[in-house]
Amino acid sequence: MNGLIPNRLLFSFEFELLYFAKPPRMKGVMRDWGDEFLLPCLAEIDESAGEEALGGEPPRDFARIWAGWHDTGLYVAVEVTGKKKPLAVNADRFWAGDNVRLCTDMRDARENKRATRFCQQFYFLPQGGGPGGKEPVAGSRRIHRATSDAPQVPSDGLRVHAKVKRGGYFLEGHVRSAALSGFDPTEHSRIGFFVIVEDAEFGQQYLTVGDAMNWHIDPSTWASAVLLPA
Repeated sequence: MNGLIPNRLLFSFEFELLYFAKPPRMKGVMRDWGDEFLLPCLAEIDESAGEEALGGEPPRDFARIWAGWHDTGLYVAVEVTGKKKPLAVNADRFWAGDNVRLCTDMRDARENKRATRFCQQFYFLPQGGGPGGKEPVAGSRRIHRATSDAPQVPSDGLRVHAKVKRGGYFLEGHVRSAALSGFDPTEHSRIGFFVIVEDAEFGQQYLTVGDAMNWHIDPSTWASAVLLPA
């Protein structure tokens, strides 16, 4: 290929999202996240072809990303290592610095080019809140150009825990089931799923495609996750 589009755009990805028999404690304990919960490293598809993504940026792989589900909702964890610069975060402009974003579609309507009321975007920051801006931050943001917006996320709908360490951080995020529009693992076990880690030093590491392919607008660019039963 000529590098105008990333290889990952040519595939429809589906993977299993495992069930937590016991949810993570959200206390920065990495052993709560076994390797079986690691998300697939799809960047290898572009790397194996010797390609660069649209815009001339090579695929990035600076973070480990875990995800799983429970009756209480969705869980995600990220470990970033190898940083030489301090964290760059801005709670008011969460997209402008170090952050983790999770997008979901509880109906996995892959043919839709615009988000529906079942589609949501959540963000998690390792710092930026609390006294001195040292506490982690969690929030939600509507999806641009959606045909219909999801209900407002309740104030207690999100949880986040982060442990900042030399060279990076470990972050855990939880989206409660009550905050997920249309969450119904029994009737709708296939969901649209997308996660991106943005780093002021390293750039972006994304599950399927980056900004140039409009992941933040177009749910058809996301992957499908199958919620495996308990």
